Amino acid sequence: MNQSQPKDAWASGAAYEPYVGRWSRLVAREFLAWLAVPPGSRWLDIGCGTGALSQVILDVASPEKVKGIDPSESYIAFARERVADERASFAVGDAQALAIDSAQYDAVVSGLVLNFVLQPGRAVTEMARVVRPGGIVAAYVWDYADQMQLMRYFWNAVVKVDPAALNLDEGQRFPICQPEALTLLFLNANLSDIEVRAIDVPTVFCDFDDYWTPFLGGQGPAPSYTMSLSEDQRIALREEIRTSLPIVTDGSIHLIARAWAVRGVLHA
Repeated sequence: MNQSQPKDAWASGAAYEPYVGRWSRLVAREFLAWLAVPPGSRWLDIGCGTGALSQVILDVASPEKVKGIDPSESYIAFARERVADERASFAVGDAQALAIDSAQYDAVVSGLVLNFVLQPGRAVTEMARVVRPGGIVAAYVWDYADQMQLMRYFWNAVVKVDPAALNLDEGQRFPICQPEALTLLFLNANLSDIEVRAIDVPTVFCDFDDYWTPFLGGQGPAPSYTMSLSEDQRIALREEIRTSLPIVTDGSIHLIARAWAVRGVLHA
């Protein structure tokens, strides 16, 4: 199989939504309830992607405003089309160098992004810079190495059919997606009162096609890898995954998706 690392693609919001967006929204609700940021707050969503987290902030947190930043022009365009709320705005930007004055927001958050940033420590430092004293900085990332099960089944199958692809496994690629590493990131950004918790949400697929088809969308590491294969290689991988999944008698597949969430406070 293809042993080189395909470039992670982030271009199609419509393809991203059925792959990860639908599950990210479930995590976002629990994440925001945990943060308990007061109504009327100013929010900044770093790496907003298709606007999944921004939309949930609007739905449940009663914000004064939400600004989303993402490096993908395509995702920003998708978010602007999908999130129809005058309190929301979206802009192309770099998490590692925010074009924002210091101490502008009450809560600065990031969903499923820090592991994709070249310098995650710099991104968290920037998040801390633009939050006001006493404000919240928080993020969540998938538990790629263990209980983000839809991806765990995928990569376990990849490595079974092609052991040389182990270095592509997101559990291997993203060591910051663990409680200890996330805590250290926030400590190094001079944040205090740091907490980390697991958030588990159900990921129920009506049948195998519901599980498999999003991997053909080419958005993110696993789908990008899938689409780098030949048709024969893709079929072999698909069948290996099919035999390993816990498919119940009605054809549905019941998994969980675990995210690690971290939060800290900027003290004056």
